[in-house]
Amino acid sequence: MRGFLLTALVVTVALAGGPAAVAGTPRVLVAKLDDDVNPVSQHYLQDQVRRAKTGGYQALVVELDTPGGLSTSMRRIVKTFLASPVPVVVYVSPGGSSADSAGAVIGEAADVLAMAPQTNIGSSTPISTSGTDLSQDLRRKVVNDAAAYISELAREHGRNAKAADAMVREAANYGAREAAARNIVDIVSPTLPALLREIDGRVTTPKGLKLETAGASVDTVEMSFWQKTLDTLIDPNIIALMLSLGVVGILVELWNPGLVLPGTVGAISLIVGLYGLQVLPVSAAGVLLLLLSLGLFVTDALVTSHGALTLAGAVTFVIGALMLFDPAGPAYQVSLWTALAIAGMLVLLLGLALSRIVRARRNPVEVGVALLVGEEAEVRPGGLVALNGELWRAHSVDGRRLAPGDRVRVEAVGDDLVLTVGSGNHHRRDPEP
Repeated sequence: MRGFLLTALVVTVALAGGPAAVAGTPRVLVAKLDDDVNPVSQHYLQDQVRRAKTGGYQALVVELDTPGGLSTSMRRIVKTFLASPVPVVVYVSPGGSSADSAGAVIGEAADVLAMAPQTNIGSSTPISTSGTDLSQDLRRKVVNDAAAYISELAREHGRNAKAADAMVREAANYGAREAAARNIVDIVSPTLPALLREIDGRVTTPKGLKLETAGASVDTVEMSFWQKTLDTLIDPNIIALMLSLGVVGILVELWNPGLVLPGTVGAISLIVGLYGLQVLPVSAAGVLLLLLSLGLFVTDALVTSHGALTLAGAVTFVIGALMLFDPAGPAYQVSLWTALAIAGMLVLLLGLALSRIVRARRNPVEVGVALLVGEEAEVRPGGLVALNGELWRAHSVDGRRLAPGDRVRVEAVGDDLVLTVGSGNHHRRDPEP
């Protein structure tokens, strides 16, 4: 009996201690980001910060590889990292990755900034939308703002503010070992497990958060399929293509009502394109030029210009497409070749449509009451005649009474739409031109 009680006690202690041991294991959330810094990746990282907070994780590790992106999204990510109650670790990884431009600023906002060997960080000098340096007063204003921003982040996190300043003013870029030697980053670590062991027990600056990451249970997340789809849809080239398909589809539906498919595809494409315009910052001048090109395409269908307005619309479209995403920076621009290809497609499709319209205009009129002259009709009771499935009021040429069942021929159509009919044993006469 005593042995049974001892065994039961041991089992009870084991069952009670098991969950406690599991509960005591630190948990780390790892978010992989191999993408531009844009509104989609911004929301993705902000979601992971919230998840790390609500999920009881001891740290959030962002495995980063980015060429940079939009400054607006970058600053929102920075603010989220700075306000996070959970330590945020940015790990430039795997080997061959980089944290360039906006990525370097995001890294300096992290509680711990680490790099894998054979990675690099820097090149954060602001450039114009054409890819060249900004000039004179505007350049000084933008560069000074960016330099002060990244320097302050580095200084507050105990890193080399002067070297961070050089990443903006001189477009300096550092490999992992040099970045660690210059105190731009905190740690160089070959693998994530090694990094978690090395930062365990570290107290972050300036938040004063203690990291507990040794032997941590790691949960890894990536952007969902829907997020990757949205990221694809905000590609400027895709946006320009969707807008052009939307315009063509709707124009075809307007010229040929009842086809349904062109209008449906056009509406969907236009909505997708407008989503991209909503997400990315756009130039008002670019939008106006695209609207002008649409107006020129439509006008060419209404007036005779022998295609001149269509060509003008194509040129306007190319210029507008190239200017459309100027505020988004050089990483988000419509390719010249894409713009030319889309403009060529528009000219080809609209040219074919216009040729059909011109041909239709030159054909003789095939509708109207004039075509009733010479048609055979059958007399019905009440002074009516049946013609082409319709009943018309009629009277005979010679004033005689029309007998139901007689075959008659339309001689004329009065202004009051009363038919003048004669004997139906004549040959049909061609209508007057």
